[in-house]
Amino acid sequence: MKRSQFIRHTALTAAGAAAASSGLLAWPGADIVFGHGNKRYRLNEQWSKADVSRYPVNDCHEMVQDSKGRILLLTNETKNNVLIYDKSGKLLSSWGTEYPGAHGLTLFDEGGEDVLFICDNNRHQVIKTSIDGRVLMTINYPAMTGAYSKADEFIPTETAIAPNGDIYVVDGYGKDLVIQYNHRGEYIRHFGGRGPEDKHLRNAHGICVDLRGATPQLVVTSREQNAFKRYSMDGQYLRTIAMPGAWVCRPVIAGRYLYAAVLQSSSRPWQQSGFVTILDDNDRVVSNLAGSEPTYANGQLQEMYQTVKAFSYPHDVCVDDDGCLYLAQWNSGKVYPYKLEPVA
Repeated sequence: MKRSQFIRHTALTAAGAAAASSGLLAWPGADIVFGHGNKRYRLNEQWSKADVSRYPVNDCHEMVQDSKGRILLLTNETKNNVLIYDKSGKLLSSWGTEYPGAHGLTLFDEGGEDVLFICDNNRHQVIKTSIDGRVLMTINYPAMTGAYSKADEFIPTETAIAPNGDIYVVDGYGKDLVIQYNHRGEYIRHFGGRGPEDKHLRNAHGICVDLRGATPQLVVTSREQNAFKRYSMDGQYLRTIAMPGAWVCRPVIAGRYLYAAVLQSSSRPWQQSGFVTILDDNDRVVSNLAGSEPTYANGQLQEMYQTVKAFSYPHDVCVDDDGCLYLAQWNSGKVYPYKLEPVA
């Protein structure tokens, strides 16, 4: 970051204050506390106990916790697409060799049974599986929308499942549509897509169902616009949550808060400038882990950026039932996920 840019930014967090002359602190591996307010964490880079020679990873794309408390990681390494851990980082099992473009991983409680939805970029499909990898349903490219001439144009990145079982797929590397299906995989409608209006999306990388309010809503990532966008469950655009400076990945809701990995900072694109952001139930950023302290001026969130070079390209955050975070990273030297433990 240029010094002139740094001076215009708000002050660094306490962790980064010692490096204020450069505007960026290299992660020394010491006991630094990340974050702000009541959302502060200590980083454990050695959480995973997996043997890299037997269970390698490539891009660590997404993570979820199942009903047994286990942590599931999805990677596009076809020697073991899914690694299953306990919360201490012990590897319990693995499965999957047929997902070369494994990208999105969503867990849904279907009548008391955990099921998974995997988005595969290379296969241009969404695959529903049992928790141990048995294929239950496959969703192919949505020709019925009229927006696609061939399967290769459909590059799904994430799914979200409504309480009634409806499936929402975001085509974040394709045409940026949100496609809604019923629980049987039958097409209902589509919305979003590219264009100049607020209702449109650019890099619709992630999606979730927000049940915190009186009426369920969809929160969709528009990553290249540094924003989340809210829609009704039938696809009506509601409003935009601006996230200036932050290339946000999928939104993950746990309790009152929304968590998201930030792939990179706009001020330092493609320079391993990622961090983690946390928003409250009023859609206000309350903490950035390895990022700048969230600051509002005249009600507008100011540009955010990495302040501690602890992460490279964060891609997803999983929040477990103890409030710990697990961070999966893309294109970051094939590192296993990190764990972040809350500080009281």
